[in-house]
Parts: sequence; structure tokens; C-alpha cells
Amino acid sequence: MSSSTGHADNPATRARVAARTRLRIPDSVGDKILHGVCLIASLLTVAVIVAIAYQLLDGAKPAISRFGFGFLTHSQWRPNFGVFGAETLLYGTVVTSAIALMLAMPIGVSIGLYLSELAPRGVRGIVGPLVEMLAAIPSVILGFWGILVLSPFVNKYIEPSLHHHVGFIPIFGALPTTGNSVFTASLILAIMIVPIVASISRDLFLTVPRELKEGAAALGATRWEIVRGVDLPSTASGVVAAGFLGLGRALGEAIAVTQVIGAGTAIHRSLFLTGDTLASRVAEQFQGTLTALHTASLFYLTVVLLAIGLVANLTAIWISRHFDYQHRFAR
Repeated sequence: MSSSTGHADNPATRARVAARTRLRIPDSVGDKILHGVCLIASLLTVAVIVAIAYQLLDGAKPAISRFGFGFLTHSQWRPNFGVFGAETLLYGTVVTSAIALMLAMPIGVSIGLYLSELAPRGVRGIVGPLVEMLAAIPSVILGFWGILVLSPFVNKYIEPSLHHHVGFIPIFGALPTTGNSVFTASLILAIMIVPIVASISRDLFLTVPRELKEGAAALGATRWEIVRGVDLPSTASGVVAAGFLGLGRALGEAIAVTQVIGAGTAIHRSLFLTGDTLASRVAEQFQGTLTALHTASLFYLTVVLLAIGLVANLTAIWISRHFDYQHRFAR
């Protein structure tokens, strides 16, 4: 007992204890500062979202009072007569975004797999940054390229080919066209989504423990079986989240879509005809509104678009948790 007390009273021991105490004080202050900064950032994000939603709802009040939920099922948009409906625009938004996502997901995931699993180091160092650079191209430039290059190419080659081989399907009918169409807008959106999905997928595949892959290979699994049985199940929730992140980009894109979709005013069965989307209509007309009701109706469109984005994000969270649960259960 006396030996232990003597140890505690040792000057060197007391000095070490005092030094540790002095170190803990700054660490404690740093923890509190970090917690405060993160809390403020989170609250600021919530405040911005609430402020945006309030501003949009406040601007849309006259249209909401006038049209109610019937605004969503009415297809006429005639500012000169005070008649407004979002059905055509909802259709264009859903169709272009869905087609873009169906095209971009397999391409983006394939690029991610190639860069993380198959590409030589030299190729990976070149292709990876180029894919990410595609995401940094301003949408107005992509739209301009769509007018000059993509629309004529689609009109001359892709649409006639699809119509010739699968024209019995109504969505591939209606020729001749101009190239400015729902189909062209979908291709532009797919080009925008691909680098998002590819970059996130590549990073996800790189996080899969190498021991799992080597163990599967040691048991005789082929490269495809490793991808199907190890890589994809391990990253399923993240890949789904990447897809919905790209979907959010597609839903809200305005400028590039406006330049190639043709500003149609009706719902057509064929993808080769013109159309319009919620974001595109707002970009087209907000600066030149004719009446207060016209302005309020455009605000109403933005409220609908915000609600669709919220539903898409909540769906992504649910799907991610569902995949995570299944993966945990399987293990």
C-alpha cells in the first residue's frame, strides 16, 4: 500500500498526469466546437430547405386556390385564356427521366466495374478523370451540342432504325420528325447521369474487401461470379442511391432539355415527337409571364417538382435500407 502511494506521489508521475489533463482540455473544447459546427450546418440546411419550400408555396397560392389538385390532371396550358394544367409536363418529366435512368444505370455501373476491377492502372488514370470531367460540363453546352450534333444524328440514323425494326411498338412510331423530341431529351439526360453513377459505383466497388474477392476466386469463382456474388451484393444499396442521385439531376434539368425537347404542348405516344417537362416549362416562361396567375402556375409547377424530388429521395432511402437488410440477413 505504501509502495503504491509512493508511486502516486512520485514527481514524474504527477507531471505525466498533469500533462494528460492539460491535453484533455483542448481536446474537449475541440469536440464541442466540432459538434457545434456540425449542428449549425445541419440546421442551416434544414432552414434553407424550409425557406425554399415556403417561398414556392407562397408564390403558388393563387394557382393552388384556383385549380387545386385538378392542376395535375389537366393537360391544357393556355396563358392567354388563364387555363393551366401540368399533366403534359408531368408526363414529359417522368418519361424522360425514366428512360434516361434505364439507359444510364447499366452504362454507369459497367464503367464503374471496368475502372475498379478490369482496367489497367494506366487506362484507369486516364478514363476515370475523363468520366468525371463529363459531369462538370455545363448543361447549356450539352444542350447546344444536342442541337448541333445529337438531334440531327438521332433524326437521321437512330429514329429511322428504331422505327424500321420495332416500329410496331407505338412509342417508336411517327416518322418523319425533326430530331427535337422526348427521345433526344432522354439521351441528353442519360449523358448527364452516366458520370454520376459511374464515379460513385467505382468508389463503391473499390471499398469491397479484397479478401472476399480472393476467397471467392480461390473457391473457383469466375470474374463474372465474383462481380455477381460479391461486388454487386456488397454495394447494392450504394448503387441504388447513386441511381436516385442521378434521377434527381434528370428531374430538375431545365436548360439542356429545353434546347432539344421541342416545347410540345400535348402528350404523344411516340417518343420521337416533341414534349416538355416541369423544369423546362419554368425555364421557358418565367421571365415572360403574362399574368399573375401565369406566374403562380409556374410556381405551382416548381412545388410539384419539389414534391417529386422528395418522393424520389425517400424511395431511395427505403430501397437502400431494404437492400442492406437483405444483405445482412443473407450473411
